[in-house]
Order: sequence, then C-alpha cells, then structure tokens
Amino acid sequence: MTGSLISELKPKGKIITPFNVISGLFILVGIGFMIYRFIYGLPAVVNEAPGFPWGVWIGFNVMAGVAFAAGAYTLTFVVYILKNDLYHPIIRPTVLNGFLAYVFYAGAIVLDCGRWWHIYNPLIGNKFGVNAVLFLIAWHFFLYMLAELVEFSPAIAEWLGAKRLWKVLKGMTIGAVVFGITLSTLHQSALGALVLMAEPNIHPLWWSEWIPVLYFVSGIYGGISMVLVEGWISMKAFSDIIPEKFKKQYPNIAVGLAKFAAGVMFAYLFMKLLVLIHGRHWDLLLTPMGYIYIIEVIGLTFIPFLFFLFGAKNRSVGLIRWAAVLAMLGIILNRCSYVFIAYKWYVPLSERYIPAIPEVWIALTIVVAHMWAYRWVVRRMPVYTDPPEWAKEDH
Repeated sequence: MTGSLISELKPKGKIITPFNVISGLFILVGIGFMIYRFIYGLPAVVNEAPGFPWGVWIGFNVMAGVAFAAGAYTLTFVVYILKNDLYHPIIRPTVLNGFLAYVFYAGAIVLDCGRWWHIYNPLIGNKFGVNAVLFLIAWHFFLYMLAELVEFSPAIAEWLGAKRLWKVLKGMTIGAVVFGITLSTLHQSALGALVLMAEPNIHPLWWSEWIPVLYFVSGIYGGISMVLVEGWISMKAFSDIIPEKFKKQYPNIAVGLAKFAAGVMFAYLFMKLLVLIHGRHWDLLLTPMGYIYIIEVIGLTFIPFLFFLFGAKNRSVGLIRWAAVLAMLGIILNRCSYVFIAYKWYVPLSERYIPAIPEVWIALTIVVAHMWAYRWVVRRMPVYTDPPEWAKEDH
C-alpha cells in the first residue's frame, strides 16, 4: 500500500510541457509574493486605500470563487434528490471542483487577514460574537468543505482499494448531500448579507434589499457555467482517459445544463429589472458607474442568457461554452463591484482602491494552483474513468 501510494505521487505523463513550464513558473512567483506578504504584511503587496476594507482576493477569489463552486450543490440536488441520471457522469468532477474551490478560494481569506494567525477567530466568534454574519459564513464554509469531502470520498476509497471503507462512505453520501445543499443555500445568500450592511457605501444601482437572493440565484447559474467551462477544458486536457461513452453523452449534458442556466438567468434578470424599477435610478444609467452596470447586466448576463437559449435550441455546444464564459465574467464583475468597483463610488479615482500587480498575481496563482490540484486528482482517481469492478454495482 505504501509503495503504491508513493508511486502515485510521482508525475504522470510528460513533465516538460508548455503548460507545466509557464504555469509552474507563474506559481513559483506567486508563492514568492505570498511569502513576502506573510513576512512583511499586507501593505507590502497590496494597494491600500482608506475606507476600502476588501480587495481583489475577497471580490474575485472568495465571492466569485464560491459562486462558481455552487455547481456542486446544484447538480447533487438534481442527481441525488430529483433522481436525474443524465448528469450522473459529471457528479464526481463537479464535486471535486467544488471542494477544491472552497479549499483554495475560501482559503484566500487567510491572505486577506491582516493578522492571518488569528484566522480561527471567525470560527469561535471572537471580538464580534456568534450572532455575526461572518461567524455564520465561517462555519458554513468549514462544514460545507467537509460535506463535499464526504461526497467525493468514495472515489478516494476506490483509489486506495479500501472496500470496507468505501461501503461506509457510500452510505454517508445522501446525508452529506442534503447537509451540503442546506449549508450552501444559506451561505451563498449570507455572502450577500455581508454587503447588504454597507448600504451607504454601495452604488444605488447595485444595492437593494434583494442582494442575498440575487447572490443565491446568480450563484446557481454561475456554478452551472463553471461546470460547463470545466467540462470544456477537461474534454481537451483529459481526452486520453475520458471514456468514449462520456464523450458521446456530453453534448446532451451540455444542452441540459444550458436550458437550466437559461431558466435561472431569466429569473435573475427579471429580479434585477424589478429592483431597478423599484429603485427608480434610471438617471444613473448614463453615468460612468451606470455604464459598468450596463456591461454587467446586458453584456455579461442578458447576452449569455440568449446564447444559452439559442445554444440549447440549436444544440450548439460551442455557443453554450461561450455563454458560460461570459456568464462567469459577469459574476466576477458583479462580485467585484460590490467589494470595490461600485463601493464608495463617490470617492475620487486617485483615492480609490486599485489592485496592485502582486495581489492580482497572487489571485491568479490560486486559480492555477487549483487547476494543478484538480489535474493531479483526475489523473489518479476514478473521476472520469470507470471505478474498480467491485465498486461498479452502485454506478
């Protein structure tokens, strides 16, 4: 067992490839920036601006990253609760991606904490109490990571050849799914509740009482979009190990996801329109911040909605992929708008927060490291490939 595990830690395939060289060097530089940050503090790598408590690590890595991880609880609900077997082949890669997203993106909170060694404080409610939204989110993040680990753990047991452990873990799957869905539903909206409290500082086009609901709904189609983009990349990167039967099924899966995403995006756009009408901020649309709002809602939400719609109707997987990419860009712009783009919009540009090169580099390093971890697992565990014979009875 020990020998086989050690052999699994060795690289598989060619080591010297353009992707490995470029991404490896990128990660090394990013790690250097991280070490520098931990030694010399936040000001050493970030652009600090008075009144801007959060930056790109929270807006991009945490808030957008958690939205993209929502594909896991969405699809587990569809497959395990609604019993829709069409999406069963992509459950494992989706849950794996969701778990890694929480590990890497929620882990970015450590980087953003000035006194990072006090990262445990949100879990114990130190300083701000157990009634704070941050206390709620911290525990939801932690427990949901554990739930996703349990959901994916049968694949780990199959990789290890642990038959008895596999039976135990397999029996825990449904409970973990229900628990995970409940947690994720709550903390997706709770992230919106965090910015809900910053009403005086958030531009009127973005702020409304419906922010928690909008975060939850947008997280659903954001997660589906992530699943589509992940599938697109995986079909190319792991073409040599993905079974032919999966490749033949994938167009039907993509079309089904596109229909689902289009339906959720329609609901989201309808709510955004109601919020705009209720807020009566039409005059703000023809302002610099208004143009950003239009790009987000029209260019990166309504247009991908149409792409999803026509892509599903015409069974165009290519159009569906581009819809997913645009939708993800819309989620990123939306979350960053709440954190720093539309935050304190009235402050002169010279006094606003603008991300520094090192912090952007670190943010992207986390994404690349996520991709490396995902590839390592997929190349070794039965994520896309068939499970061992003894575990096929339940597949």
